[in-house]
Amino acid sequence: MPLHIVRNDITTMKVDAIVNAANESLLGGGGVDGAIHAAAGPGLLRECRTLGGCKTGQAKLTGGYLLPAKYVIHTVGPIWRGGGQGERALLVSAYRASLALALEHRCESVAFPLISSGVYGYPKDQALQVAVDTIGQFLLSHDMTVYLVIFDRATYTIGNQLFSDITAYIDERYVQTHADRPEVERARMGLLHAAPPVFAPCAPPPRDLAEALEQLDESFTQMLLRKIDERGFTDAQCYKRANIDRKLFSKIRSDLHYRPSKSTAMAFAVALELSLPEAKSLLEKAGYAFSHANKFDIIVEYFISHNNYNIFEINEALFAFDQSLLGG
Repeated sequence: MPLHIVRNDITTMKVDAIVNAANESLLGGGGVDGAIHAAAGPGLLRECRTLGGCKTGQAKLTGGYLLPAKYVIHTVGPIWRGGGQGERALLVSAYRASLALALEHRCESVAFPLISSGVYGYPKDQALQVAVDTIGQFLLSHDMTVYLVIFDRATYTIGNQLFSDITAYIDERYVQTHADRPEVERARMGLLHAAPPVFAPCAPPPRDLAEALEQLDESFTQMLLRKIDERGFTDAQCYKRANIDRKLFSKIRSDLHYRPSKSTAMAFAVALELSLPEAKSLLEKAGYAFSHANKFDIIVEYFISHNNYNIFEINEALFAFDQSLLGG
């Protein structure tokens, strides 16, 4: 199941559990903690008083009361003290303990805030990296839909150097002039007329003309399944690495003529760690093209060209630039 980064009020999320960035007393506080207690009503505080607090890096579960969520998972993140006091390990532990409780209570969907990034002072770019890495690692071996909920744009940031590098990459390639021309607008949408597919230079060369013609005529689904076999991946490894829901993958596998969305096709290119020429070929099979009139395309191209195939990190960057995300 996928990881989604969304802008929302976590108290309104209709999921099995929401995570509360609590303090050790579990008796309420400011920020997300205060908002969750206010929305849940007094029953939440009454139950929290029976729990005996919670240590930093651990988690405890209560009912959701007046919230749309069935459960609230209370976890305590570390206070930032410069990074040399084990803060990262404690923050990782807070996410893992929360996910373990969700798994224990058979939650299929969980929503997290960005733990410790508020009054506890954890640098937002580092807090985001820990969240994405820890949740992403968990999702590689478990089926659960996880939302990382960002309340507003001001609370979200990626590393300054990465942001600058991507901005420069976009500036070098982004097509804004003549954007009102019909052909450029079509390129912005990533649509093709009938551009013939090309074989990627680093793909295994066809053994003979018959194989070459067979690959020429294969559909997106056929090419995807062939690439999965060539990479030695299982289906589950592929769709999890692509941040794709298992049900969607099953639909693609069962329909040789399935036409995915552009974000889905790109997600599979990332999951399979395709080179840029290979990724372009896979997109063409789905009827799309990489376009320098589209920031979404350029950002994905940036990561592929830098051999970074961590789909969760790519989605961090896409979210930072207000673009749609891969997979999901």
